[in-house]
Amino acid sequence: MQKIERKYLAHFIDASFGSGTPNYVRLGDDLEEYNEELNPDVEVKKNILGEQSVQHNGYEVQSEVDTYYAYTGDPLFERLADIANERKTGDDCKTTKVDVLLKPDGTVLWAYREDVKVIPSSIGGDTSGVQIPFTIYNAGNRVKGTFDVAAKTFTPGAAGAGE
Repeated sequence: MQKIERKYLAHFIDASFGSGTPNYVRLGDDLEEYNEELNPDVEVKKNILGEQSVQHNGYEVQSEVDTYYAYTGDPLFERLADIANERKTGDDCKTTKVDVLLKPDGTVLWAYREDVKVIPSSIGGDTSGVQIPFTIYNAGNRVKGTFDVAAKTFTPGAAGAGE
């Protein structure tokens, strides 16, 4: 059994934020680490007989993108800067994210698209460049499908190549 290299788990944010054809940008150029924190909602109870029950009520998924540098012409940075500078809220921060697991040959093993809210936490940075870190809050409507990495298009309902 071979360990899957991290580079094969890809995360794409739609930089159009719903204003036209999706424009998926892959996260990762400046990230050393990126995790989707599932934050499971779990309640564990023990009765007087010593019996334990576990109730799992779902997840409150979010991700931190701590290092996101500004690059000229980067559509995601332009949108993040607009949100931060104009102090936008609500649906102005709504877009979609696609998580994709690739095989080493580039074919898609699985892909899921989900509505998200993208909220910048600051804008500035140090001498290494302008940064705009942000948090991604998953907002539901998770759909399985496939993703064409070259065209950066998601097709809902289609099975991944690995199935």
